[in-house]
Amino acid sequence: MHLSACLAALAVTHAAGAQGFPAKPIRLVLGFPPGSTVDILARPVAQRLGESLGHPVVVDNRAGATGIIANEIVAKSPPDGYTLLSAPSSSLTSTPHVNDRLPYDALRDFVPVAQLSAFGYVLVAHPSVPAKSVRELIALARARPGGLTYGSSGTASGFHLAGELFQRLAKVTLLHVPYKGGPPGVTDLLAGRIDFMFYSLAVIQPQVRAGKLRVLAVTGRQRDPLLPDIPTIDEGGVPGFDATGWHGIFAPAGVPREIVDRLNAQVVRILAAPDVREIWTQQGMGISNATPSQLAQRMRADYEFYGKLIRDAGIKGDGS
Repeated sequence: MHLSACLAALAVTHAAGAQGFPAKPIRLVLGFPPGSTVDILARPVAQRLGESLGHPVVVDNRAGATGIIANEIVAKSPPDGYTLLSAPSSSLTSTPHVNDRLPYDALRDFVPVAQLSAFGYVLVAHPSVPAKSVRELIALARARPGGLTYGSSGTASGFHLAGELFQRLAKVTLLHVPYKGGPPGVTDLLAGRIDFMFYSLAVIQPQVRAGKLRVLAVTGRQRDPLLPDIPTIDEGGVPGFDATGWHGIFAPAGVPREIVDRLNAQVVRILAAPDVREIWTQQGMGISNATPSQLAQRMRADYEFYGKLIRDAGIKGDGS
């Protein structure tokens, strides 16, 4: 058979497969446990996606190794649309730079299907810290080089990298205290054992309302609709500061475009539902209308940006 005939046959097979998709249940793999933000966002989408496609979308939690286990499962699955990944941006844009033995290539081995969310963090301090604004915090840090401590959920986490970016743009020296997850860090922050954190608003909002923690700023380019009176770090005296993230659904590279487009259209429709938007609001998340190609561009830009930040800061992970 000539090469042209082989290619034509392959194209017909792909088209037929896409037209009959799905013909069986779909697996949505998550690298994080039940109850995590990734899980909370994935489940309502999976349920509604299964209903609209006529076959269940089963959530498969494969927690561990900051998402690497789940990422590998999907990267090595057949590119037929029946195994998908739901992941936070850090899992694919910063984790690869602190682990040089990954069994996949984050940019080559996945194709974006849909962006589930867009989010920023808050810069939150213990009330004992004598700073009520970003400018005052910077002045305090310059008066105490290396004396102010900030916690994070772990090395190269989004919270850690927000702190590294803050140090570099504000030209201050801080002491980073990594924890095994966010909750232990919040516990120490509430006890005053560390000075501040970059963290998710939805998680610490009760403590903020109770006056146990003080929000100084949000980390995005624009103010957060949930905190319209809180300035951005850019407004607070650190021009150009922008530390935001996202969650997305991905498929193994090579999945037919028709399948990606069908899944994307269904997810976009699901995200427009008022009850889904309410869940996102409760989690401090925004809805994104990014197309798969736009998400691919954002992913590559974040990969390069955080790679440079990690290299410049000399950050090393367990896998380095």
